[in-house]
Amino acid sequence: MTDAPLLFLDVDGPLIPFGNPAGHRTYPGPWTPGPHENPLLPRVDPALGPLLRALPCELVWATTWGAEANASVAPWLGLPALPVVEWPDTADEPPGDGTHWKLRTLVAWAAGRSFVWVDDEVGPADRVWGRDRLAGAALLYRVDPGRGLRGDDVEAIGAWLARPCSARRPATPG
Repeated sequence: MTDAPLLFLDVDGPLIPFGNPAGHRTYPGPWTPGPHENPLLPRVDPALGPLLRALPCELVWATTWGAEANASVAPWLGLPALPVVEWPDTADEPPGDGTHWKLRTLVAWAAGRSFVWVDDEVGPADRVWGRDRLAGAALLYRVDPGRGLRGDDVEAIGAWLARPCSARRPATPG
């Protein structure tokens, strides 16, 4: 295990945008989904793969897709199989304080390492909770689910990761 920061990556919303606004790249070639493939996979921009791989961090799937992200999305992006966060059985139960049900599991999974959480469901309560408890060691990065993750988002995440740990501050994009 390394001490490199973690990047927890959600699929639906960040990688598979719910909208398809003008200018969003989709897979350029003809593609017919197989019987077990998600028909929305062409919305994942394969150009994101090299950008994500170049970040100074360890990529981790933080999605309800689970291991299916390694079978479908990782190859599409040209990524190797990534670690996958396993969600507790109580994942559907909100914590009761307005934070997202993923947040505490991600904090536990990080086990004190700095991390970035990329998700379309990061909200104000998550940022307040993180600011108060994570001392700037986490970037909770909300992606607009209508446009999905783009190069400028990856650039902003990379800039945060490039800062010395002591200089990192929770950011409030999105």
